[in-house]
Amino acid sequence: MAWLYLLVAGLFEIGWAIGLKYTEGFTRLVPSLLTVASMIVSLWLLGLALKTLPVGTGYAVWTGVGTVGTAILGIVLLGEPATLLRLLCIGLIVAGILGLKFAA
Repeated sequence: MAWLYLLVAGLFEIGWAIGLKYTEGFTRLVPSLLTVASMIVSLWLLGLALKTLPVGTGYAVWTGVGTVGTAILGIVLLGEPATLLRLLCIGLIVAGILGLKFAA
Protein backbone atom coordinates (compact mmCIF):
# COMPACT_ATOMS: atom_id res chain seq x y z
CA MET A 1 0.00 0.00 0.00
CA ALA A 2 2.93 2.33 0.70
CA TRP A 3 4.01 2.21 -2.95
CA LEU A 4 0.51 3.19 -4.05
CA TYR A 5 0.54 6.11 -1.62
CA LEU A 6 3.91 7.12 -2.98
CA LEU A 7 2.78 6.96 -6.61
CA VAL A 8 -0.34 9.04 -5.93
CA ALA A 9 1.74 11.49 -3.89
CA GLY A 10 4.02 11.86 -6.91
CA LEU A 11 1.02 12.53 -9.14
CA PHE A 12 -0.13 15.28 -6.80
CA GLU A 13 3.41 16.66 -6.85
CA ILE A 14 3.11 16.94 -10.62
CA GLY A 15 -0.21 18.71 -10.12
CA TRP A 16 1.21 21.35 -7.82
CA ALA A 17 4.36 21.85 -9.85
CA ILE A 18 2.36 22.49 -13.02
CA GLY A 19 -0.21 24.41 -10.99
CA LEU A 20 2.45 26.91 -9.96
CA LYS A 21 2.65 28.05 -13.58
CA TYR A 22 -1.09 28.74 -13.66
CA THR A 23 -1.19 30.64 -10.35
CA GLU A 24 0.76 33.49 -11.95
CA GLY A 25 2.65 34.13 -8.73
CA PHE A 26 -0.35 33.20 -6.58
CA THR A 27 -2.35 36.10 -8.02
CA ARG A 28 -5.12 33.86 -9.41
CA LEU A 29 -7.40 32.48 -6.68
CA VAL A 30 -8.68 29.17 -8.06
CA PRO A 31 -5.35 27.91 -9.47
CA SER A 32 -3.67 29.00 -6.23
CA LEU A 33 -6.15 27.11 -4.05
CA LEU A 34 -5.86 23.99 -6.20
CA THR A 35 -2.07 24.19 -6.14
CA VAL A 36 -1.90 24.53 -2.36
CA ALA A 37 -4.41 21.67 -1.95
CA SER A 38 -2.24 19.49 -4.21
CA MET A 39 0.80 20.35 -2.10
CA ILE A 40 -0.98 19.31 1.08
CA VAL A 41 -2.30 16.04 -0.34
CA SER A 42 1.09 15.21 -1.87
CA LEU A 43 2.96 15.72 1.39
CA TRP A 44 0.32 13.87 3.41
CA LEU A 45 0.51 10.82 1.13
CA LEU A 46 4.31 10.96 1.16
CA GLY A 47 4.17 10.92 4.95
CA LEU A 48 1.91 7.86 4.90
CA ALA A 49 4.24 6.07 2.50
CA LEU A 50 7.29 6.86 4.64
CA LYS A 51 5.75 5.04 7.60
CA THR A 52 6.97 1.80 6.00
CA LEU A 53 9.37 2.76 3.19
CA PRO A 54 12.94 3.94 3.76
CA VAL A 55 13.02 7.73 3.69
CA GLY A 56 15.80 7.89 1.07
CA THR A 57 13.95 5.59 -1.30
CA GLY A 58 10.55 7.17 -0.73
CA TYR A 59 11.74 10.73 -1.12
CA ALA A 60 13.81 9.94 -4.22
CA VAL A 61 10.92 8.11 -5.89
CA TRP A 62 8.47 10.90 -4.96
CA THR A 63 10.68 13.61 -6.42
CA GLY A 64 11.52 11.42 -9.42
CA VAL A 65 7.87 10.82 -10.28
CA GLY A 66 7.22 14.53 -9.88
CA THR A 67 10.22 15.48 -11.99
CA VAL A 68 9.41 13.11 -14.85
CA GLY A 69 5.72 13.99 -14.90
CA THR A 70 6.36 17.72 -14.68
CA ALA A 71 8.97 17.58 -17.45
CA ILE A 72 6.62 15.61 -19.72
CA LEU A 73 3.67 17.93 -19.04
CA GLY A 74 5.96 20.91 -19.60
CA ILE A 75 6.64 19.54 -23.06
CA VAL A 76 3.01 18.62 -23.80
CA LEU A 77 1.15 21.54 -22.18
CA LEU A 78 3.63 24.38 -22.10
CA GLY A 79 5.54 23.86 -25.35
CA GLU A 80 8.90 23.25 -23.70
CA PRO A 81 11.52 21.68 -25.99
CA ALA A 82 11.55 17.90 -26.42
CA THR A 83 15.17 17.47 -27.45
CA LEU A 84 16.76 14.05 -27.66
CA LEU A 85 19.08 14.84 -24.75
CA ARG A 86 16.18 16.00 -22.60
CA LEU A 87 14.17 12.84 -23.34
CA LEU A 88 17.21 10.65 -22.61
CA CYS A 89 17.66 12.37 -19.26
CA ILE A 90 13.99 11.81 -18.43
CA GLY A 91 14.55 8.14 -19.29
CA LEU A 92 17.50 8.01 -16.90
CA ILE A 93 15.33 9.37 -14.10
CA VAL A 94 12.71 6.70 -14.84
CA ALA A 95 15.46 4.05 -14.74
CA GLY A 96 16.56 5.39 -11.35
CA ILE A 97 13.02 5.30 -9.99
CA LEU A 98 12.60 1.71 -11.12
CA GLY A 99 15.99 0.78 -9.70
CA LEU A 100 15.09 2.19 -6.29
CA LYS A 101 11.72 0.45 -6.36
CA PHE A 102 13.24 -2.95 -7.10
CA ALA A 103 16.12 -2.46 -4.67
CA ALA A 104 13.81 -1.60 -1.76
